[in-house]
Amino acid sequence: MSYTGIRIKVSSFNLFLINSNKPESKLDPNLRARLLQESQNPFRGLRRAVWIALFGSAALGFFIMFSKIITGDTVSIFDFGVQTSALIILGFLLFKDRNKSEKD
Repeated sequence: MSYTGIRIKVSSFNLFLINSNKPESKLDPNLRARLLQESQNPFRGLRRAVWIALFGSAALGFFIMFSKIITGDTVSIFDFGVQTSALIILGFLLFKDRNKSEKD
C-alpha cells in the first residue's frame, strides 16, 4: 500500500493526516513559487491589462472633453462628471492592484 497517512473518522467526514516524513516535491522551487503566487492572485496579468485599457479609455475621454471645454464648446456637466469619476475610480483600482502585487 502506498498510503502513508492516518485515517480518522470524524462525524461522517474523513480526515487524512499525512506523515511529515514524506519526500520533498519534485517541482522546481521557482516554478512552485510562481504557481503559489498565481493561486493567491488569480488572473493578475489579465486583470491589470483590463485596468490599464479602461484607465486609458477614461483618460482619453477626459482629455477630449477637457479640450472641448478649453476651446469653448459646450459639454454636459453630467458627461464630464462621469469621465472624471471613471478616471479617478480606475486610477485608484490600478494603483491598488499595483500595491497588492508589490507586497507579494
